[in-house]
Amino acid sequence: MNFWSAGLFDLQVNGYAGVDFNDAGITADRLDVALEAMQASGVTLCLPTIITAPVDVLRERLAALDAAVTGSRLGAAMVPGYHLEGPFLNPAPGFAGCHPPEAMIDPDIAMVKGIERGLTRPILLVTLAPERDGAVAFIGQLAERGKVVAMAHSNAGHEAVRAAVAAGMSLSTHLGNGLPQQMHKLDNPLLAQLAEPGLGACMIADGHHMSPQALGALVRIKGVGKSILVTDAVLGAAAPAGQYVFAGMAVERTVAGAMVQPGRTNLAGSALCLDQAVRNVVDWGIAMAEDAVAMASRNPLAAMARALAHHGIAVDPGVVRWTPDLAPSIERPAAISRSR
Repeated sequence: MNFWSAGLFDLQVNGYAGVDFNDAGITADRLDVALEAMQASGVTLCLPTIITAPVDVLRERLAALDAAVTGSRLGAAMVPGYHLEGPFLNPAPGFAGCHPPEAMIDPDIAMVKGIERGLTRPILLVTLAPERDGAVAFIGQLAERGKVVAMAHSNAGHEAVRAAVAAGMSLSTHLGNGLPQQMHKLDNPLLAQLAEPGLGACMIADGHHMSPQALGALVRIKGVGKSILVTDAVLGAAAPAGQYVFAGMAVERTVAGAMVQPGRTNLAGSALCLDQAVRNVVDWGIAMAEDAVAMASRNPLAAMARALAHHGIAVDPGVVRWTPDLAPSIERPAAISRSR
């Protein structure tokens, strides 16, 4: 039997369909290629994500992305704002992931204001490592400016995570990833995040970032209502296997569908489509269909509600129809309005 839901909302997408959102040469036409391909997976809203880079490069990439969104056919309806993942992350091996550690810095509110100045859309979500110097005060400053704060690529323990949540942090970005293979068995950042009921959890259900069994355990601990499906997609999503360049780095989409850096063991984002994440969660017995869809639609919208309201952004995610085999089609597209 068919059922209907709000459109899917991807909070972490670095690129799609051969288009890199971290490319300073991105154009409106190229962005529309990516957004149209995302619509085919039931996505009506997204936060294009910019990863760690030197400050001048971040400014250039965000300005180019914003110009592309403004000039695009679909950007006005699909992109309420942006996700800044870094550069306030932990540069240690295992935590840095594919982010360039040499570009990571301590939190700096003036830097965020500087790279955001002149954009037509705000940075709505910032991912950081809460153990960095000045992070707790910085989280409070971001919250006052109407931004959702998340953590990842972090070695924060229980006390640091608790302090960050008290200051206003509310999400975990790709929970279970951006971590070294070996950690203390109990005193580690994964358990520290799971222990905080105030943190929602974004997860990548591609079978590469974590096993179905591990994903199921995390969802059971957090609860479906606090679990959010994201893709962390790069330009290899909805694209053939082969070589690509993401944020200036050589990456490869393998035949198995993983995004890797040649010669390294870590993943470099994903090639996941959000409707496939929904199907995976159902097929792996983690959630029923309606709950799995909510994890990719209603839950991310709720997680961003305060930030959207702060910036006077009203979002109607539209309507998606789901067939019995969980194939989506958009019956009514999203609409975004801004009161200021």
